[in-house]
Amino acid sequence: MNKQGFFITGTDTGVGKTWATVAMMKRLIRQGRRVAGMKPVAAGCEWLQGQWKNEDALLIQRHASVDLPYHQVNPYAYRLPVSPHLASNGAEIDIVLLHKVFTDMKQKADIVLVEGAGGWLSPLSHELDNAGLAKQLGLPVILVVAVRLGCINHGLLSWRAIQASGLDCVGWIAMCIDAEMAFADENIDFLRQRIEAPLLGVLPHDEQADFEQLSYSLQGF
Repeated sequence: MNKQGFFITGTDTGVGKTWATVAMMKRLIRQGRRVAGMKPVAAGCEWLQGQWKNEDALLIQRHASVDLPYHQVNPYAYRLPVSPHLASNGAEIDIVLLHKVFTDMKQKADIVLVEGAGGWLSPLSHELDNAGLAKQLGLPVILVVAVRLGCINHGLLSWRAIQASGLDCVGWIAMCIDAEMAFADENIDFLRQRIEAPLLGVLPHDEQADFEQLSYSLQGF
């Protein structure tokens, strides 16, 4: 893949989008690329060093090869661990601001990975969802599928929703979040036959993330 950016979405919240994003960063950096990361909207933040900060956004900031201030990596940070449209207390998102931050990042990096919040149709505000943000930024999409009971339905619905939005789903990543799942390989194979986008990797279950090791489970970009 020779793109300048990707939008990373998932089949739900808590499916491993950040781990997949950081693993992608590691792989791209190993290829000699300058990589920046962005989580435009995040809920469930802690008050650190005079501002609200999100654990996932901090991971993205820490593992990028382009040094960026936190407020650029995560322009909208909300305290409550609920859907951003609720955590924001009704505040809207300035898409012009997000577009400017993304454009600035593109001047400094070869590739910018933008991680959404929640699933593809999860609201970021009362007027904007992840699908709308990806459209505004003009990014091809990578879908992270949580491999657990129900993943076939969730994976296919998400992929079809991305296709219906008119954006290009350029690949998907299987994230094995349930170590005890029966027939995990068979579920992944079923999805591989039906999602008309390449499987970019199967990330194994792990209690502690070894992002460098996870990056070797990815291919295709």
